[in-house]
Amino acid sequence: MGYLNGFRVTFNKMFEDRVTTEYPEEKQEKPDRLHGRHVLNRYEDGMEKCIGCELCAAVCPAKCIYVRGKDNPPDDPVSPGERFGFVYEINYLRCIHCDLCVEACPTEAITESKLFEFSFSNRSDAIYTRDELIVDDDGRPQQMPWEDWRPPPDWA
Repeated sequence: MGYLNGFRVTFNKMFEDRVTTEYPEEKQEKPDRLHGRHVLNRYEDGMEKCIGCELCAAVCPAKCIYVRGKDNPPDDPVSPGERFGFVYEINYLRCIHCDLCVEACPTEAITESKLFEFSFSNRSDAIYTRDELIVDDDGRPQQMPWEDWRPPPDWA
């Protein structure tokens, strides 16, 4: 008799309104504190904010950030400090989006955008390098081919 009650519940649910959204055609609003893809920011003059201090890598509980600093060349400096982030990699297969790296950064070089819709067809695409993380001249993250940018997310 118990399985007939299950069929009754199923039959009744068939005529109720659906609560499911048709993703990805219908997207929900993103919360203000959403933690998405990381970006490396620049100053207004185009210099990178990352000074290669490696604090973000030290505080990361998932150990997904790899940073190596290098001395700034005196003739063509990359950042205003003595050093800059020569190697900067984030492995998104390990990242838990805890935002501790953002809190640890003394220059606010690393922040998280609201873009979270990306998938990878191979493991090497999941490791974002410094060149892929740095913002363009307009202050927007670079678009990778595997990221879903429909419609453009609100980066505020």
